[in-house]
Amino acid sequence: MNVSQHLNDGFLREVSAKFPSDFLTQDPHELETYGKDWTKVYAPKPSAVVFPRTTEEVSRFLKLCFQNDIAVVPSGGRTGLAGGAVAAKGEVVLSLTRMNRMGPVDPMSQIVRVQAGAVTEAVHRHCEPHGLTWPVDFASKGSSHIGGNISTNAGGVKVIHYGMTRNWVLGLQVVTMQGDILELNGALEKNNTGVDLRQLFIGSEGTLGIVTEATLKLARLPEHLDVFFFAVKEFKDVLTLFLEARKGPFTLQAYECLLHNCLEAVVWNLGVKSPFNDKHGAYVLMEVERPTTPEAQGRLDEWLGSLFERGLIQDGTLAQSPREAKELWMLREAVAESLTRKAFLHKNDIALPVAELNTFLDAMMNVFATKYPGLDVYVFGHIGDGNLHVNTLKPEGMDREEFLTRAHAADEDLFELVRSHQGSVSAEHGIGLLKKDALKYSRTPEELSIFKAMKRALDPKNLLNPGKVFDLT
Repeated sequence: MNVSQHLNDGFLREVSAKFPSDFLTQDPHELETYGKDWTKVYAPKPSAVVFPRTTEEVSRFLKLCFQNDIAVVPSGGRTGLAGGAVAAKGEVVLSLTRMNRMGPVDPMSQIVRVQAGAVTEAVHRHCEPHGLTWPVDFASKGSSHIGGNISTNAGGVKVIHYGMTRNWVLGLQVVTMQGDILELNGALEKNNTGVDLRQLFIGSEGTLGIVTEATLKLARLPEHLDVFFFAVKEFKDVLTLFLEARKGPFTLQAYECLLHNCLEAVVWNLGVKSPFNDKHGAYVLMEVERPTTPEAQGRLDEWLGSLFERGLIQDGTLAQSPREAKELWMLREAVAESLTRKAFLHKNDIALPVAELNTFLDAMMNVFATKYPGLDVYVFGHIGDGNLHVNTLKPEGMDREEFLTRAHAADEDLFELVRSHQGSVSAEHGIGLLKKDALKYSRTPEELSIFKAMKRALDPKNLLNPGKVFDLT
């Protein structure tokens, strides 16, 4: 039976009568495309996809779905890795792709109002002529949507300096499942009138309401950026160097790390040459903003010289042009893609207090070595904010099902370690479908009870992105 048949004829006739002719589609290719995200674990089975252009259309459609008990999955750029935008049970996908309008930049207030379907990189370009930027930045910025960034409280490579997405959202327009339109905070910098409902929706993964527009806070574009790529002996030296960078004569914009096997994978995948002739235990990509005065350059040279004199770094290179800076960044940003091409893999995205990183990684590697020999572990991440990406690759010759069984068993040990170090089982991709069973390692029963109470209050029929983050039982 075609999964679309659960949408009754009366509902479809009403949509046809009240919305534009291109509003709803049940084309199999569109269902396949918009019913999934980058997780690639769950088979997409939506019953239809709708493409609103305005908040008013979103409101009217959700109200109609609420009246007819039809579940809806919000969809943005679909770059998430936790299954948060997957429609696997006949839900209707509400795609915000057409809602991509960007308003004028306000240089005085340093804000811009955009629709939720605006692409992150397009917002960056829109603000750049004014010397401003929305400082949320990551590898998927060319595909991700502002609404999705807000719904997952996205992080990225600049969290160390700017913080998470929620720090850069001044106001929200949200539509609830009943079709109510909420205007939250507007363009106010100060608003001390009770609970900040705006923050309730940021990071809720589309389970409480659909973000349709946002007023974004902007930051000044950095004037001069230097990109370094350092080689260090082992992971603990990554943290030692990080402490030195915190005290360096510059503003730290990004501090990324990858172990040697990750660099090997990138070199193999891209067909590029490693910046260094020798093999090293770990590598740091560091981006800094510094003044361009001769005095500032002298302080930077002195700082670099001291690192070599004290043996904190074994080798290093500085990008001499924007092209070289892009090439160095590619050594870090291409890790995930390179590992995917290298072998079938199992991913984890975790966060630890920065001070716990070294002891945690030692303990984690010991667990894999003693309990799961043969599973290759590849670690990289945003060290400045405690976010590690832990990847296990399927050994050649091992059956995929056997590998997944072992990888999932290893997850239990990994998450127990995360909990014991006061960490999070999901640093920046949310919970979605993929991490539901792991949520208990980072959230208490009391917290989950509050989550469910909020869900019941805002979505009493459990129709909006149902089954994501937790089961409402």
